Amino acid sequence: MANEVLSHNQKSVELQDVKEILHRLASEELLIVNSRRRNGLIIYKQYYAEFAGPGAAVGGFFDVDCQQILPVGELSLVYPADQEERQKAYLIRRQWIRLTHQLTDNPLPMQRAQMILNQFENYFGAETVEQLPDEAFALLVGVLPQTVRMLRQNSANLGVRA
Repeated sequence: MANEVLSHNQKSVELQDVKEILHRLASEELLIVNSRRRNGLIIYKQYYAEFAGPGAAVGGFFDVDCQQILPVGELSLVYPADQEERQKAYLIRRQWIRLTHQLTDNPLPMQRAQMILNQFENYFGAETVEQLPDEAFALLVGVLPQTVRMLRQNSANLGVRA
């Protein structure tokens, strides 16, 4: 783990080991997804997953029940500098949850899956999205992994013909 000073006494936590990050989240250590990078964390819970994007709080009381994590992009976590920064990170985490919830409001599974794939591709790019498993997207919007796989295969087939 390497620390670097960012600003306002904020230190970066460069963790490459998924087990170490998972341990920190489960032990209620509060960290923030670095808002200066296009990165995030898919946090697997028992029956679903949540996405915490840039600026969002991770760990603390939010994620004591996390079972697995999946870094998205070049993950960078930072320690909150003060109480104000913690509060802001909590609010941003809620915004990421609300965004995902808006996608799950659609009653059609294919459309929910397509919407989450589109959101991630627009933000992270197609290369990053291709590296993420179908299961991660499925758990984010409440569809079967086969639904995501089918959409991806159809998109790939259309791309080959074009």
